[in-house]
Amino acid sequence: MSRKRRPGRTAVLIAAAAVLGVVAGTCAGYLVQADREPTGLPPLSQPVLTQAEGEAPEPLSAGRDRRVRTDGDLRELLLEKPRGAREPDWPVGEDGWMDLAEYAGYYEGAGSVFGQLAMDGFRRAAVVGWRDDDDHTVEIRLVQFRQEEGLAAADHTESSHYWADEAADTDSWAVPGTGDGRAYVHNSPDTEPGYEPLYAAEAHAWRGDVSMEIWVYGTEPVPKKMIMDLAERQMERL
Repeated sequence: MSRKRRPGRTAVLIAAAAVLGVVAGTCAGYLVQADREPTGLPPLSQPVLTQAEGEAPEPLSAGRDRRVRTDGDLRELLLEKPRGAREPDWPVGEDGWMDLAEYAGYYEGAGSVFGQLAMDGFRRAAVVGWRDDDDHTVEIRLVQFRQEEGLAAADHTESSHYWADEAADTDSWAVPGTGDGRAYVHNSPDTEPGYEPLYAAEAHAWRGDVSMEIWVYGTEPVPKKMIMDLAERQMERL
């Protein structure tokens, strides 16, 4: 490897002259500035802003402020049981509430689901259920998240959409006024020896920090009109 060539005397002289030129220019600039009159500083005060006239807007009422509604008794936002409806064949929560363990128990792999919901900021779940005159069993859940680090309600709903779309022989429709809310009717029943075939439909949507899910079961196919009507009316209350 070749060594670098040392600078000659001419280069050293040129460099020295350049340094002297910079020093001389700086000194001359200070002398010129010293002969000038001092420039006044701009005023520190700012122009006075005119305050808007008129009264401040009225705060939202509890009926219009959905944060007030969802921070209250979440059960009051659930659809009411139809008049004459019967109790479902299985218990639905306790006094209209589901705790984290009970809610996670509805999923396969409840232990891992429990941990995931805890990390997602599960806050509480309100639930209502009934059986109608056509022997359809309806269950509606409003699942609320704390949402300290993200849109957990939206993510939870998106996951529900994924699993509903994975089911074979399923029709789905957008739920009006919900953005990405969808309702699903599963046309093929679940069959087990010793039991009647069980048809199902479901709907999922979210608003703010609440994820809505509706499940309908019956021994006959669930009509599209039924699941869509339930989903639309429930979302109108959120």
